[in-house]
Amino acid sequence: MSTEFAFTRVGYVYVPTSNIDESIEWYMHNLDFKLMDKFEDRGSYLAVLHHPHKNSIALLLIETEDSNRLEIARNGSPFPIMALNCPDIEFTHSYLNAHGVEVGNLKTLGNGEAKYFYFRDNQGNLLEAAWSIWDPEDEIKEEFRANLF
Repeated sequence: MSTEFAFTRVGYVYVPTSNIDESIEWYMHNLDFKLMDKFEDRGSYLAVLHHPHKNSIALLLIETEDSNRLEIARNGSPFPIMALNCPDIEFTHSYLNAHGVEVGNLKTLGNGEAKYFYFRDNQGNLLEAAWSIWDPEDEIKEEFRANLF
């Protein structure tokens, strides 16, 4: 049996923005991302942001003049392009709301095995905050630990 895989995980997700500096600040302030790098590529800026959890994927903000924002149409309703796991989703809902982020209603699936709500970033991209009993426990990256104490 082979132990080689063609792919091992999702590496990063691209999110469009028309103002990269505002979006960097928004993701850092509201979603606890850390800016790793910002550079110009093919005529526009990209920002690489990491989240504190050891096994999280990177977020790449892509500066674009295109006004289309990311969301999926699912049965005629908006559906998010990305879900962020929350260890305490009620706290996350209150936290974002207190920071002026417009959040949707907190919804429960099944018998409470999963909870979620939708919200939009500063550019209108639709995101999801999610919690479930199946979420793996994760470790905090060392470079983020210094900010906790």
